[in-house]
Amino acid sequence: MNPRRIVITGAAGFTGRHACAHFAALGYDVVAVVRRPGSLQPPDGAAGIRVTEAVCSLDHADEVEQLLADTRPQELLHLAGLGAVAESWREPMTFVETNVMGTLRLLDALRRLGADDCRVVVAGSMLGAAALSSARPSLPPHPYGLSKAAQVLLARWWGALFGLPVMIGQPSNLIGPGHSAGICGLLADRIARAEAGLGEPEFRLSSATEARDFVDVRDAVRAYELILRRGTPGVVYGIGTGYSRTLGEVASRMLERTAVPFRLTVGEAADAPQTRVDLQATRALGWQPAIPFRKSIDDILAYYRNEIGKGVR
Repeated sequence: MNPRRIVITGAAGFTGRHACAHFAALGYDVVAVVRRPGSLQPPDGAAGIRVTEAVCSLDHADEVEQLLADTRPQELLHLAGLGAVAESWREPMTFVETNVMGTLRLLDALRRLGADDCRVVVAGSMLGAAALSSARPSLPPHPYGLSKAAQVLLARWWGALFGLPVMIGQPSNLIGPGHSAGICGLLADRIARAEAGLGEPEFRLSSATEARDFVDVRDAVRAYELILRRGTPGVVYGIGTGYSRTLGEVASRMLERTAVPFRLTVGEAADAPQTRVDLQATRALGWQPAIPFRKSIDDILAYYRNEIGKGVR
């Protein structure tokens, strides 16, 4: 029996690397989609995992359709996109083009190919979730959040209109080993550099009181797997822990793990409104987060210490 084939976009990214390793370890035939050849690097501990790299730009409909015609996947995990909030203020249309239109090019290629048996999970973001609230929609906090809200809305309705089994996985703040532009990745990088004598032991928080739900990327990938296998088309599946931590608490927990004395400063930015993760649908599939916060941050620090150590050596 041939293994199930899954196409994973954004395979060279933070979540994509873990997703490729996870599905390959389960025996899937993994097609890892990247923009540049040779950019796919497996996460630590997964060096023996084999996947097929496919170079494709989601900016070009012809490339997207050719990719899906050649691979004919049974499952598609769409992780590709832009995620830098600050950059989205400078280039809002680029974020709409990439996050929204890139998604629609994938879904329309499936429509054109008649691949209505390919199960699709589109990775959304809690940063756009408030704009989609049926009870009280609110203004997205930035153009990135707007692009993710539009992505989720259009993906759900595109799937419904054209009979495609499209589901949404909506994670909270992802953490874990690997390069990430989130607070944990930024602080871990600063800690590792300071320990190696490569930078000043200081870090600035935008706020100490803003609260977020942090979930390990490896738990999120397990959730994506369950959604692909058991999810109901059109449903948004929240992915998180159900527990929020302030940025100040997160920084303190990480700084406890270094002997280098750090100077932590706090800005005056207003706390972003928190949207609680609705976990009901995801829990109904049998998913629960398994990796505790302490292990996530230990693994993040180990990753950055190893990466900085390679440069020093």
